[in-house]
Amino acid sequence: MDIDHAWDLHPQVSVRPEPFGALLYHFGTRRLSFVKDRRLLAVLRALPHAPTVRAACSEAGVGATELPRFTAALSALAGSSMVVERAAP
Repeated sequence: MDIDHAWDLHPQVSVRPEPFGALLYHFGTRRLSFVKDRRLLAVLRALPHAPTVRAACSEAGVGATELPRFTAALSALAGSSMVVERAAP
């Protein structure tokens, strides 16, 4: 995942906030993912209006030392088609 590109939640993904973080459900693949970090949920919520993943992480309060961990989590979500790279306008 290139964090200097724009990414979004897949249009068929529903996010349900939970006390532990969130549940993501992909209606196309019928996959369910658990987000166990509320800041990762904040990053996911910031993606649609952030110019890059890096900007979304910054907006959610993710520091530079934590960025690799969040990038790995987002890469896993990309691998299951929960997040997709935003198409160029």
